[in-house]
Amino acid sequence: MTDAATPSLSIVIPTLNAAAMLPSCLEALQSWPDGREIFIVDGGSDDETVTVAYAYKATILPAERGRGVQLQRGGLSATKDWLLFVHADTVMAKGWETEARAFMGDIRNRQHIAAFRFSLDDESLQAKRIERMVAWRCQRLGLPYGDQGLLIHRKLYEAVGGYRALPLMEDVDLIRRVGRRNVHMFETSAMTSAARFKRGGWWARPSRNLFCLFLYLCGLPPHWIAKLYG
Repeated sequence: MTDAATPSLSIVIPTLNAAAMLPSCLEALQSWPDGREIFIVDGGSDDETVTVAYAYKATILPAERGRGVQLQRGGLSATKDWLLFVHADTVMAKGWETEARAFMGDIRNRQHIAAFRFSLDDESLQAKRIERMVAWRCQRLGLPYGDQGLLIHRKLYEAVGGYRALPLMEDVDLIRRVGRRNVHMFETSAMTSAARFKRGGWWARPSRNLFCLFLYLCGLPPHWIAKLYG
């Protein structure tokens, strides 16, 4: 069952000193046709992030620092039928808009949230291992994260309460309210920067991430887990 109307899209990108990576992110998103708006929700950058955003004719929304707070602000400001939440260091692969439009054109998918396949901008064996770990998490637990791009219809987003101003696990919190059975995974990839894994360690960083997820699923408050996450 499809909807003949052209889907309109609000793109929300939280930023903090993202001038170096934001151009690639925004360039990939230009392939979406008419009916698009882009919100850069900035948490107080002191580099050229805002200048880059203006160059791509994005709307700048100042917000308190914190991804949950910033995503919540962007979601409240969006006006289109569909919302796409993307991290500033994520670049959509060629053809992402084709798969997204097909998904959005099916009325039944207005009750689903979709995410793209996780990939890293690194060809090392360590990077490939992390990609497989994320694929397992998405398949077995139904928990994609925001660095994969999250696409959701406005009515569903509002029905589940949207993003909450959490210091951590804001994506997991949203996905769990939508329900794992309502998660759709795209074949197209969303490539994100491997810099945080190089800084934090190819083993240490993902291990810490999984431990934080475990603590959250056990019921520990996100503000406690955020202290461990660092």
